[in-house]
Formats: sequence, structure tokens, C-alpha cells
Amino acid sequence: MKILDRYIGAAVFRSIGLVLLVLISLDSFFRLVRELNKVGTGNYDQAEMFTYLILSTPAQIVEFFPVAALLGAITGLGALANESELVVMRAAGVSLLRISGSVLKVGFVLILGLMLLSEFVVPPAEQYAQSRRSQMLEEQIALKTKNGFWSRDARSFLNIRGISPGGDISDIYIYEFDDEHQLHTTTHAEKATYENGQWILNGLTQSQVSLKGIKTRSFEQAQWDSLLSPALINLIVVNPLQLSARDLYGYYRYLTDNGQDAGRYELAFWSRLMMPVSIAVMLLLAVPFVFGPLRSVSIGQRIFIGFLVGLGFFLFNQAFNHLGVVYNITPLLSASLPALLFLLLAVVMIRRI
Repeated sequence: MKILDRYIGAAVFRSIGLVLLVLISLDSFFRLVRELNKVGTGNYDQAEMFTYLILSTPAQIVEFFPVAALLGAITGLGALANESELVVMRAAGVSLLRISGSVLKVGFVLILGLMLLSEFVVPPAEQYAQSRRSQMLEEQIALKTKNGFWSRDARSFLNIRGISPGGDISDIYIYEFDDEHQLHTTTHAEKATYENGQWILNGLTQSQVSLKGIKTRSFEQAQWDSLLSPALINLIVVNPLQLSARDLYGYYRYLTDNGQDAGRYELAFWSRLMMPVSIAVMLLLAVPFVFGPLRSVSIGQRIFIGFLVGLGFFLFNQAFNHLGVVYNITPLLSASLPALLFLLLAVVMIRRI
């Protein structure tokens, strides 16, 4: 039976790899067209664009893998069925459950590789890609340190020490220098909001530095003319893609302990843990496409129907996750329900064969 496992597994493995390559290539083409519009903005040239696309590819592999697993398994098993090899296996006494097990075994290897990719490759690659792209487009120097976010704005240096997941900023320090690089004004604001293309500072304390001494005054609110954009601020907001499952857990616990909204990150944590289940469900769902009522149709029709099912799973999963955040549905339920529903669909379809 090990020979059978390897034979079925190799067919499914090759097909999943081919389908994944096609999906990633198509997505990369559309991303390339979109990024070409940005080339020439700031310091963002073609070399930076291709660097960004390459570094973003691991994240796209993780995102498209469940659909690729379904289509690849359908294609691989369909090719065996077209050559009557599956018929021979069944005639030799190999059960449908045994064939499903062979598919899931190769799926386990792929899932293990994908989890390693999502834990150790995607977070640093995605973080660097987004950071580099934003810095090149904005023509600003940005740095994250233990003392917050630092950026240069003309002859000023900004230090933002509080950035919430929603993009709000607080505890802002602005250091202004003159033409001779001498510090002449320091400003501290409790918080800032971006309204109608303009920053509004609230709770200001401003100190003017001169040879005569330091003069301090306070303002309740003031406009802030700055090149700093919300796009660069959003760079510093922690993106779930930039965190491993362990870091996601630690981050959402940190937000919860500090009384902040952690729903987005808790949902991302449970979604990461449910990813292997989703992939296994997609592999299992491929079996009735080959042995069920669709066995008499062409492989092209099976792939098309499988694509619709995979797309339906992807859209339903994304929509239910967003609804879970909006309506405060338990994150574990939001992350697991789509996979469980499609697992139930797979079991029902297999039992009808």
C-alpha cells in the first residue's frame, strides 16, 4: 500500500504544484500591472517593484493554497481516472476511504511545508516588502524602535509613541531644526487625527528654544502641516500577515490586557490555526468530484466546477471573517465555521457515492 500512496500522492502533488504556479503567475501579472502605475513615484523604480513582487509571493502562496489544493487534487485524481487507473484500483479492492487517505497523506506533507512558510518566511518577507515599498513611495525615512516610530519630515524629526491597530496616533513629539541644524522648537501632542487631508493635533505643549532660554506655551488644538501620510502611519500598524501564530497570540493578549480592541488579531490567530483544516477539507472535497456524479463529465468541466467551489469557499471564508469582526462573533467560530460547513458538504457527497 505504500507504493499506492506514493503513486497517488505524486500525481496529486504534481497537479497541486502546477495549479499553484498558474494561480500565482496570474496574480503576479495583475499585481505587476497595478504596480507599474506606481513606478516613478518617489524612489520607487522597476528594481524596487520587482523586489516587492518577489517578497510578496510567499504570502500569495499561503492565500491561494486552499483553492490550489482543491483544483490540484481534482486534476491529479481526474488524470488517474481518465487512464482508468482508479477503476483498476477499485476493482483490486482498494476502498474509497483508502484512496482518500492517500490524498490526505500527501496533503499532510504540503500542509507542514505551508505552515513552516507562513510561520518563518511570510512574516519577515511581507514586513520588509511593505516597509520598503511605503518608504520608497513616500520619500520619507521611517524607523521603528523601542521608543516608537521615527520619521524625518523636511527639517523636522517626528517621534510617534502610540499607534493603535485602528491607525490612531498619540503621544507625538516633533523636533524642528533651523537651516543651521539647530533645534529651535519642540512640540508634544497628546493625539492627532487626519481630517480632509490635514493633520489636527490635540493637547499640545510647545517649547521654543533660543539663546535667551526656553519659552513654553500650550494649545488645545492646532493644524499640522506635514508630509507624513496615513499610508506611512499604516505601515507601522501591525499587519496579521507580518506575524507568526505565536506572535499573533502574544499580540492579541497584549491588546486585550491593555483594554484595546484585539478582535482582528484574535481572528487572525484562529484563522492561522484553522488553515491546515481548511486545506484538508479541500483535498477531501476533491474525491467526490472524481468518483461521484461528476465522474462522467470531462476533466475541464470538473476543474471549472471545482474552481467555483474553491472560490465560493474563499469568498465565504473572507465574508464570514469580516462579519465576525463587525458583529462581534466569537473569533474561534468565525474562523472555523466555513471549514466545518465545507467538511460537512464533503462528507455528505462522499456518502452518496
